[in-house]
This record gives sequence, C-alpha cells and structure tokens, in this order.
Amino acid sequence: MTGPAVLLQMALRVEQDIFVVRQRGREVAAAVGLEHQDQVRIATALSEVARDLLHSSNGADVTFAVAAGPAGRPALQVDLTPVRPLEDGRYQPQSGAVARLVDMLGVVQEEGDTVVRMSRRVPANAQALTPERLAELREELGRSAPGSALDELASQNGQLIAALDEVRSQRDELAVLNEELQETNRGVMALYNQLTEELEETNRGVVALYAELDEKSAQLRAASESKSRFLANVSHELRAPVTAIIGLGRLLADSASDPLTAEQARQVGLIRSSASDLLGLVNELLDLAKAESGRIEPNWAEVDLRALYGQLRGTLRALATRPQVELVVEEPPTPALVRSDEVLLAQVLRNLLHNGLKFTEQGEVRLSAERVGDRWSLSVSDTGVGIPPELHERVFEEFYQVPGTTRVGGTGLGLPYARRLVTILGGTLELSSEPGRGSTFTISLPVGGA
Repeated sequence: MTGPAVLLQMALRVEQDIFVVRQRGREVAAAVGLEHQDQVRIATALSEVARDLLHSSNGADVTFAVAAGPAGRPALQVDLTPVRPLEDGRYQPQSGAVARLVDMLGVVQEEGDTVVRMSRRVPANAQALTPERLAELREELGRSAPGSALDELASQNGQLIAALDEVRSQRDELAVLNEELQETNRGVMALYNQLTEELEETNRGVVALYAELDEKSAQLRAASESKSRFLANVSHELRAPVTAIIGLGRLLADSASDPLTAEQARQVGLIRSSASDLLGLVNELLDLAKAESGRIEPNWAEVDLRALYGQLRGTLRALATRPQVELVVEEPPTPALVRSDEVLLAQVLRNLLHNGLKFTEQGEVRLSAERVGDRWSLSVSDTGVGIPPELHERVFEEFYQVPGTTRVGGTGLGLPYARRLVTILGGTLELSSEPGRGSTFTISLPVGGA
C-alpha cells in the first residue's frame, strides 16, 4: 500500500453533521473490520473533534481512508481539514480523554493545509483489505444513506446503555474479586499467624533440645572421666598383687626351693600363666585409661623407619612359633624418615604384628611401608581367617572380640588403644579385610608429623 486509499468523504458544516460524522465513522470502522468496541471508540472521538472544529473553525472536510500503520499493518485514518485555519496551527481537544480512544491523534501539514488526523489499527484477524475489497467498500459506503440525528442519538443511547451494563458487570466482577481477595488475605494472615506460632514453638523446642544435649554431653564427659579414673585406679591397685603372685610362683618353681611334685609344678605354672595374662590386661587398661584422659604427650623426633623395622624384625621373630607362619618385614624405601614418637609408633606396630601372628595359622604376616605424597602408609597384612565387613569398626571398640577368636586369647583392648595412639600421632588406622582372605591394617601418617 503506497498511499492512503480514500473510502468516503463528507463535509462538516452544521450541528446536524456531527451526528452524521459519528454515524459514518462507525459504518466505515465496521466495514474495514474494526471490533465493536473500537467502532464505538473512533465514532466517539470523531464526534468530539467534529464538535470542537465546528465551533472553532466553522467546520471541516472529513476524509475516511485506509493507510499503512505501524509494522505495515493497515489502519483506519480519518483526516479533518478545518474550513478556517487553526490558531497557531495547533489543536487540543476539549476532552483530554479523546486521545486515549484512538491510536494516534494529532495535527499534520498536508499540501499546505493543517489537518487534524486520527487513526486506529485494523485487527490482524480482519478480512484482507485488497484493492478489490477497498473498491467494494467504497461503492457500498457511497450507496448507503446516513440516518437521521434521532436515529444516531438512539444508537448512541443504546451504545451508552451497553457500556453502562458492561461497566456494571465489571463492577460486580470487581466486587466479587475484592471479596475473594479479602477472604484470601484473611486465610493468608491466619496461615501466617499459625506458621509463626508453630515456628516459635519449634524454636523453643530446639532451644530446650540444645540445652538437654549440652547437659547430656557434660554428663557423658563426666562419665568418661570417671571411667578413665576408675580403670587407672583399679589397674594400678591390681598391678602390685599380680606382680607379687608372679614373683611367688617363680620362687616356688625355682630349683633352689623345695622340690615340687609334678602336679604341684603344673599348678604353679598355671598360676604364673594366669597372673601373667592378668598383668597384661592390667597394663593394657592403664595404657587405655592414659590415652583416653589425654595425658599421653608424644615425644616428637625424626624417626628412621628402616631402623624401627629392623628392631621389630628382631624382637618379634621369636613370637613366630608356628612353622607354617612366616614373619616378613620389608625394607622401607629411602629416605625413610617421618616425624613421630618412636616409642608410641613401635608400640602400635608391635601390637598389630602380634595380633597378626596370633590369629594366623598358616601363610605369612607382612610389615611394609610406602611413601605416598606427603604421607607414609605403614601396613600390617596377614593371611588369617579375615574379618567380615560389618565388623570392621566393631573391632576397634573396647573389649570387643570377633566371634570364634576368643579361644586364641586376648582382651579386646589392643586395637582400640592402637587407634587412639595413631590419632595422637596425627594419623589414621584403617582395616581392610574379607573372610578367608586375611586382614590388612594400614596406618597413614603425615611425613612432617601432626
């Protein structure tokens, strides 16, 4: 579309023409496909502008046309060319609401004339305005005769009544929506109050729970300290009489004493063996109590693992009394230095090796070392019966023994004490084992110490 396609032209000269302009504007708007509400809007805007121009400029020439609007969409364009020029070439409608009834309302210069122009976009779903269709509309509008002012007034009143009905309907809908909104607000406030009360109640419960937890923690610490003191005191008190029993048993079995019968010698041997086992238990209880009380202070120094492993190889070889079990102590890779407490570390490794020799009937018990980054991994592995996965953590509990191993002996304190010592040294002690595949205890220690 290169330029506006004129559909209808008419003159505005007398008061009667205002009704005609309004009626023809509504007819043209309906012809090009504007919706009913838009038809009423543009007709109302036309009547307002026509009344202004009739009183201020003795009327105008009115032209209805179809022109290209924004984005190329067609629009109904109405030009009103005043008979007498406007003051200062400007136009301001008496009602400020007129401009809101149309898409565009303003003053343009057209071939030396000042023109008041308004337009309204045609909906996209309207019938296409081809040149043929525009010619048909031009012919139909030319044949139609305008109605009387009374007819237009009646039509306008009907439109006003319809508009009032729509406003009333919207007002009723708005009242319903306001009532629903108020009801919703009341529900939201009730829910908010309920949630606030529940949150406050929950907070009070949490505070009470924390207070109870603090109290239980204090009781637990006190019980742990009491247990450690009890173990230490009892163990210390038992140590002297047990040592005395062992000494008396040794005197009775001494060849310098009065000779014993075979049965007496056997019984004295049983007494000495039981007393030695009891002394071992007492010593382990003392060590465990000392570790739990936090009174073990490591003597930090550079420890040569090669020398330590050599010492363990020599002292524990005598414990490998079963010919079917071989004790293998691998040489650590150099440089084999770690910052630790040599006595405590040797005690842990000796404990693990002793357990391995005690619970392995055939195969080997192996001590090895590997440097991984900034940590040492010290492993004690055996080819014993193995430990089920569900018992891996239980073996580190005090006095716990794996079912089926009680016949070998032991107190169930060695592994818990070993793990506590490793923790004091800044490392970890983990177990990897499966039934029938043996066990591997791995100590991980930082090279530079804790």
